[in-house]
Amino acid sequence: MSDGSVQQKQSQPAVPLLQEQRVGEILAAVPERGQWRYRPRRVGLVWRSKTFRAGAVFTVLALCGLVILALVRDQTGTEGFLVGLGLAVLPVPLLMAAFRWLDRVEPWSWRNLLFAFAWGACAAALVAIIANSFATRWIATATADPAGADTLGATVIAPVVEESAKAAAVLLIFLFRRRHFSGILDGVVIAGFTATGFAFTENILYLGNAFGEDQQIGTSGFASVTAATFFVRAVMTPFAHPLFTVLTGLGFGFAALCARRHRIRRILLPLLGLVLAMGMHALWNGSGSFGPYGFYVVYGAFMVPVFGLVTWLVIWSRQRELRTLATELPLYAAAGWLTPAEPLALSSMRARGMARDMARHRHASACGSTSVYGTPYGAPYTSPGFGYPAPGPPPAHSPAYGSNRVVAQVCSHAKAQARARGRAAARAVAEYESFATSLAFLRRRARRGAADPDFVARELELLHHLWQRREVAGPALTYAAQATGRLRPRYIPAGPAPHPQYGGYLPNPYLAPHAQQPYARPPYGSVPPPRSR
Repeated sequence: MSDGSVQQKQSQPAVPLLQEQRVGEILAAVPERGQWRYRPRRVGLVWRSKTFRAGAVFTVLALCGLVILALVRDQTGTEGFLVGLGLAVLPVPLLMAAFRWLDRVEPWSWRNLLFAFAWGACAAALVAIIANSFATRWIATATADPAGADTLGATVIAPVVEESAKAAAVLLIFLFRRRHFSGILDGVVIAGFTATGFAFTENILYLGNAFGEDQQIGTSGFASVTAATFFVRAVMTPFAHPLFTVLTGLGFGFAALCARRHRIRRILLPLLGLVLAMGMHALWNGSGSFGPYGFYVVYGAFMVPVFGLVTWLVIWSRQRELRTLATELPLYAAAGWLTPAEPLALSSMRARGMARDMARHRHASACGSTSVYGTPYGAPYTSPGFGYPAPGPPPAHSPAYGSNRVVAQVCSHAKAQARARGRAAARAVAEYESFATSLAFLRRRARRGAADPDFVARELELLHHLWQRREVAGPALTYAAQATGRLRPRYIPAGPAPHPQYGGYLPNPYLAPHAQQPYARPPYGSVPPPRSR
């Protein structure tokens, strides 16, 4: 046994000794990646893949959409479903455009907005239909009172189920897109898109059922049940479901503004918004049981004032976000990253749009003012101004006709290139405005003590993106600040002190020591004199 064990030990290969001077020699013998026999196995990483998660979400929403489509079609019939679909889609673009207008300061990507809309139209609507039907039937069986079960289901069960299902979309985006969820407007916009999708599916159901009733009783035109349902749901109260869910979005928005140390407040505020949404929804659904004029009383004395109050709050929050840009960005202007005019232009939506238009026209005209041959568009070398008289139009069979066709093709190609350069410049200015807005909100969160551990890295990344686009966006924003009258000589708004994690005002490493002075002369002429008061 001893001899065999000794022979076995002697036959085993030796383990390479780790010696610093021989590490390179040992690792040089490793085959190339294409000849590897052992490859790292991605155990558990499939759940972390963005592609897998996006595919899973799309699959779930698509399945919910197919199920809800079958359920609604089963209740309304094919013809009623088509009529309801055609009428229910009419208020959707108006609501989406309104919420998108509110979201212009720091806009969400359409991917997130479409997810919220699809969640409301498919997942939330499916949960609401199944849960409401089950609960109503169970109450009717338990109490032996179908009429009372319908009333209880509409005023108690439906508000709780529907608002909870819609709030799930806001919660998901709040958790998985936390860095983009920075304030009140973000919660309002996500909640509004979710509720718009939910109302779209619900309107298909109600309008389809109304059309079925009209077919049974033989009514049509303005006196039909379909017309009355459309007037109430799409004309008088298209904002009903968005208004309910916006209260939940406001709770999440206020929670996003809280510092990380206020954990209880960050939990209670969304719950408070959800409870308010449920209560308002219950009051609205129960207005029909308050008498013949209960609907109009609730609509005029409660719904309209609350809608006006929420609208004022949202517009005030939008202006507050613009004021945040004017407060936070001058810090970077003092450090040399921005010009003094840029914070003033970035804090005005009118100046932002003017800057994009200016960049588009300026770069398109710079590229399109001359053709590739150095002559103006449509001006051949024999045109006036080049020492030749203006010739008449050549006949179609002459050789000059072919040369003019070549010149026209060249000019058309050059104009297309000019338009492309103009669109690229406008896109660069829009990206500059988006990065600057994110930078201002990032510093606001840091000033409130809600900064993430990677605050400095994220700040430097945003500054890098701004610097890459400054050559195009800087002159356009300076011009917009001057044209809108927001630029004042020798005036830079004061900002708060730097964040404790941030080592002072970061000097611009891209500028030479003698070029750190941010007060450069505007490229579009002299600064206009101040307006008389």
